[in-house]
Amino acid sequence: MAMEQILIAKVGGGIISDESTFEEFLRDFAAIESRKVLVHGGGRIASEVARSLEIPVALVEGRRITDEDMLRVVIMTYGGLVNKRAVATLQRFGCNAIGVSGADADLIRAKRRPAGEIDYGYVGDITTVNSEYLESMLRMNLVPVIASLTHDGKGQLLNTNADTIAAALSESLASQYRVQLFFCFEEEGVLLTENDEISVIEQLSAAGFRKLQEKGAIHSGMVPKLDNGFRALKAGVEGVTICHPSRLSAAFNTANGDAIGTRLIADESWNQSE
Repeated sequence: MAMEQILIAKVGGGIISDESTFEEFLRDFAAIESRKVLVHGGGRIASEVARSLEIPVALVEGRRITDEDMLRVVIMTYGGLVNKRAVATLQRFGCNAIGVSGADADLIRAKRRPAGEIDYGYVGDITTVNSEYLESMLRMNLVPVIASLTHDGKGQLLNTNADTIAAALSESLASQYRVQLFFCFEEEGVLLTENDEISVIEQLSAAGFRKLQEKGAIHSGMVPKLDNGFRALKAGVEGVTICHPSRLSAAFNTANGDAIGTRLIADESWNQSE
């Protein structure tokens, strides 16, 4: 029997911070007829809240430095404001969503990243995913909406990159479903020339990504998406696409057809340790 297809979409903070764009995305997401999961952060809103509270904001290659004060902001923003707004909007569009974080039902456990050359603070690196709980929600015809917060099993919440969470969830389901993973953000895809929408790279291999990265042609915020996307492919995820949220439905329905956004292509030369 052929495995069922599932959509896992991660939506970025730039989309979330624009209320009308986010609502339009959620309407389109709700209309897609498939089992599906939505992963979100809310970085721009978290940064706005932090600045209003005079809390310093720092990012390194798209990854947030999270001290105690920033962690409180992230928990409130991701787990509260953004998550519940998304769930309520999806319910409005007839999509039976349930909002959770990685701490709920031990969905995603992580360990605090050790301080090295850069001390990221309360940032978590994923250790386990409770795929049984995730699948139980899917079997109940619920649509999980997952905030990018994890926990360490000892009572500590951790800020974890939403791209990483989306990839880890995709990998955990790859043996049960034909997983299509989408990273949705403000651009049409990976751009060869920054801010030039007609320079979208329709297909990108892991080796091609490394070459572009060496040339400095990949901007910092794109690096986590691509690192996680290629790791997911290597772990058995069927397809990974980076696209604008308005193109999600078309990209999912033509995942093996016409190019929409940037579709990642696995190759043998890529090794995560490189």
